[in-house]
Amino acid sequence: MELETFLHHLHFNTEKTSPPDWQVDWEDAPLPYKLYRGLPEIPLTSDVPLKLEGREAHIKPSLVELGHFLWYVYGLTQYSQSAFFEEKAQSIRRFVPSGGALYPNEIYVYIKLEDAPEGIYHYDVAHHRLILVREGNYDSYLSRSLKTRYHMSDCFCTVFVSTVFWKNFYKYNNFSYRLQGLDAGVVIGQSLEVANRMGISTRVCYQFLDRAINHLLGLSEQDESVYAVISLSMNQSNDCVDTDYHKEEAASANELCLEVPLLKHGTYNRSKRVIDYPMLRKMNEASLIETTKSFEKVRKNNKPVALGTEMIFLPFTDNFSYDFAAVCRERHSPDIDFLMGKVSQTQLSTLLKETFSFSYQNDLDETNGMIETRVSLYGSFYNVEGVPNGAYSYEKSTHALRRINQGDFRGLLQNGLTMPTVNLYQVPLCLHVVGGKDHLKEELGYRGYRIQQMEAGILVQRLLLVACALEMGGHPLLGFDVNHCDELYRIDSKEKTCLIQIPVGPYRSRAWLKGSLNS
Repeated sequence: MELETFLHHLHFNTEKTSPPDWQVDWEDAPLPYKLYRGLPEIPLTSDVPLKLEGREAHIKPSLVELGHFLWYVYGLTQYSQSAFFEEKAQSIRRFVPSGGALYPNEIYVYIKLEDAPEGIYHYDVAHHRLILVREGNYDSYLSRSLKTRYHMSDCFCTVFVSTVFWKNFYKYNNFSYRLQGLDAGVVIGQSLEVANRMGISTRVCYQFLDRAINHLLGLSEQDESVYAVISLSMNQSNDCVDTDYHKEEAASANELCLEVPLLKHGTYNRSKRVIDYPMLRKMNEASLIETTKSFEKVRKNNKPVALGTEMIFLPFTDNFSYDFAAVCRERHSPDIDFLMGKVSQTQLSTLLKETFSFSYQNDLDETNGMIETRVSLYGSFYNVEGVPNGAYSYEKSTHALRRINQGDFRGLLQNGLTMPTVNLYQVPLCLHVVGGKDHLKEELGYRGYRIQQMEAGILVQRLLLVACALEMGGHPLLGFDVNHCDELYRIDSKEKTCLIQIPVGPYRSRAWLKGSLNS
């Protein structure tokens, strides 16, 4: 299958991405986390604070605080058991959502702290500890591999978010490629939120020399590849400089790989039979960056589309604050638990305003990293105070809704679900993250698709946290009819498309047993 055809099917004809006779071998499922064997380990304290607070600026964090950061981002947080149609469902939760709760991502860190040897570590979530995979200082290696030359002395930690292809391919086949970018995005989004609460500055790199980074971490690109790199610094000015590699001598992945020896560490994932995934390998290969000459800026391409003339200006609300740690513990994805209730205009206003009330430093923007330059938010609303039932786009600049279609579209959206696990007749807000149909391919090639999915994931995580703080639940869905939604919002001819669907609304408490996995 050609790559263009694959991406089209992945988005618009999902049933064509997997063999019609595909069956999941549940008995041979991999673990939802990676395990290394026989390497030095550093245990992290399980005494995690129940509330995250800012710290004094310009003081380098300790290993204890890094452990708190990692646990809030991706640690195992809760064991739950619930009854579902006379069967008991058991799961181990994290604070971020994941398609099928399979968690295909892994986290590695390059740390420079006083209470740990300098080097590259894997975050072992199963045991909440760090596994040393390569010791040493790699400031120069990383600065040449990344798009931005950081003043590495200011970065006490560099976080690598990778994807292990098999961890959700075993269930979703080729459709897992779409999930992997979104899953990485919510991990990035949670990282940004946790860092902000702890007073840590961040910068996200989507463009880097893949083979060099994977080689440094000891990853086999046939099995796992880094999707994003996040720098953590106590320098609030985020002191770093973008380097114009078109004017400087270019660095190449092959040259860098020769500078450090190959790693061959033993790992365990439980599966006895791993099926090949040629399309995922092909997409990953096409997305790799081999030289810093290929790094690009992304032009602003999310201009407002004229879809309707009637506008509803939402009330401006005071700055919204909430207990982040408490919301993380409470947040989950309701499905059959949604319960129709009236949503006030103030709630809707706060939800939309706070979802977009952030910027993050990254290597795509010429300016200040505003995510709405590439993705936006649309919604189908029912039973919202002061908002007639209908389909709307949200305009951040005016804090207003622009009506596109009037009516009750819950039936249309319900019929578009490939698996009706959510009753959308009970949901007042059905939101869609929208982006360009070209998936940033013009500037970033095939790498643009996964970057677009990651930015959608960042927005989704922010939306879910704010919704929970407003005592509503959100359930990200990819099993929906994209074509019908694009037609509903009249964006099918505007070179835009719906990337993910998030029903949001009140919900009833579920009957389940829950236990915290931290002391």
